[in-house]
Order: sequence, then structure tokens, then C-alpha cells
Amino acid sequence: MAKKIISEKTVSDEKRIIKPPVLFRQTQQIIRKIERRENVKVLSYWNSVNGSICQNDVIALFEIIKDWGMQDVIYLFIKSDGGDGKASLRIVNLLRQHTQKLVAVVQGECASAATMLALGADEILMGPLAYLSAVDTSVTHDLSPVDKNNNLVSVSQDELARVLNLWNKENSEGNPYHDLYQYIHPLVFGAVDRAGSLSVKLCTDILSYHMEDTDKACEISRHLNSDYPSHGYPIMLREAQRIGLNAKEPDKELNDLFSELNSLYSQMGQRAYTDYDEDNYHNNEIVNILESSGTQIYYQNDKDWHYRSEERRYITMNDNSSWYKVTGAGTKIEPKALQIR
Repeated sequence: MAKKIISEKTVSDEKRIIKPPVLFRQTQQIIRKIERRENVKVLSYWNSVNGSICQNDVIALFEIIKDWGMQDVIYLFIKSDGGDGKASLRIVNLLRQHTQKLVAVVQGECASAATMLALGADEILMGPLAYLSAVDTSVTHDLSPVDKNNNLVSVSQDELARVLNLWNKENSEGNPYHDLYQYIHPLVFGAVDRAGSLSVKLCTDILSYHMEDTDKACEISRHLNSDYPSHGYPIMLREAQRIGLNAKEPDKELNDLFSELNSLYSQMGQRAYTDYDEDNYHNNEIVNILESSGTQIYYQNDKDWHYRSEERRYITMNDNSSWYKVTGAGTKIEPKALQIR
């Protein structure tokens, strides 16, 4: 049996490490039921609270749909709190090569870069709990400020703009940058401004895949990037329609099916932390799940975390995290490692 030395303790991996369930058979039943009911192809894209949209997701998605012909309609079920907007653009580009019509289905959270992903759909189905969000840019730069745990914090364009506006209102004399540079490096200001321009362009480019009115696409992009007082401002169905998105409410049975699917993914993506002692623990959480009929691909953490007191932060050790692929072949569910770098 494999042994691991952590903080001068010997522990058994098999006995001690908590592992989340892989509910492939259950999720497949629901996906196939939706496909029969709607006569569409269903593709799930689900992130846990510790997952995010990333470039590797594009490769995982291609692994699922590479042999698909051109589809009439794809239902893309999205649950995510965001990530890399450039990856969202690549995902939309990939899906558009395989379908005549793309429908985004939102049952709950679809925020930030996930909102960008939804913008690529001809139609967005939003249930009672569904919401999009503003997409104003924040950047975690190598020269960003650090928090109490000595971790880099993100700096958003909206936050910087509001600080400068408050300075100009309260203190008309002097240069605000002289004082702000003591807390935020000048290169961070530049990086945030550049990222803001990128965010607007990403939204506009994604909308252009189905929206021929360039002025309307630009207006929606500008609105999402600068007209909300909070990055996490929830954009529900009525607001989504008001700003010009083709958003609709799904019927109750369809929403209930996607709600059940989300519940199963939530069980797979539950916290899976094994505490060794006060300074060491193991993380085995599933964070990203992509699935269609016959295939499920997910990313699972498999690493130790150690608190380094002199640096006031956790560091990773023994990182064996990997992508895994499950298919419908055979009677036993055996996830196989999928090499993505």
C-alpha cells in the first residue's frame, strides 16, 4: 500500500484520503432524457467553486466533440463563476464549427467569463435561479498587492476608476497616482487598463458569431463592462432581455431536469479535503466537468497542501492532479487519465 510522509507522520492514502463520487451513469441518464425530449445534442460545462474556465477546457471539449458532425442544435449547460475570457472565445469558436444553432442553458450561476461564454449562444434559457453578471475586468498580476495570507489579490478596473473618481471629488489638488503607487504598482494600472480593452473586444467578438448588428454588439459589450456597480451584480432574465440579449425562460420540466443534473455535478464537485494536522491537508476535489452523451471528462485535484508559517501561506506538494475521461463502454466505471498540457 502506498505510503506518504507528511509532517513526520506516516498515513495510508487508501484509508485516509476522501474521494468524491463519479456519478457518470446518473448524469448520462438525465442527458439522454433531455436529448430525447428536445431532439438536440446536450453538452455540459460545469465548474465547482474552486474551478474556473481555462485554456485546457478547450482541449477537453474538443476531445468530446471532435467526431461530431454538424448539429442542428446544441444545448450548452453552463455553471461557472468565471475564469479566462480568452478561453470562452475559443470555446464559442469551437462549438460554432459543430452546430447551426447554439442554446445556452443557465440554471444557476453563470458569471464573468461564463457570461462571455453565454454571449456566444443564439438563445439563452434562464431558469428561476439563473443569473449572468457584469464582465468588468480584474487582474491578478505578479506585482499585485497581497492579502493577510500573503496571497496576490486581484485588482479590477472598476475599483481603480472609483478610487480615482473619489479622489477627484474630495481632493481636487495634487496627483492621486503619487499616493496610489505606494499600494498598487504602476505596471498593475497598465495591466488592468489593457485587460479592460481586451474584455470589451472579447465580448464583441463572441457576439459577432450570431449577431450581425455590430452597433448592438458593441453596446451590449460596453454595457456589461462598465454599467454595473459590482462585478458580481446578478443579471436575471428581465435585465438580460432589457440589455438586448435573446434570453427566455425554459419550461418547468426542462428546468427541473437541468436542476437535477446540476445537483449530481454538485455531488461530484463537493469538497474532498483530508486533514492530516493543523498545517497539512490533502485536496482531492473535482473542479471542472465536461460531458455529453457517452463521454464525461473532468479535472480532479490530487495534491497535498502545507502551511509554511515563515511565508504565511499554503504551498502545494505531491501534486498528481489530472484530467480523467469516462466513456459508456463496459459495465464498470473506470476513469482513465487524459493527458492535457
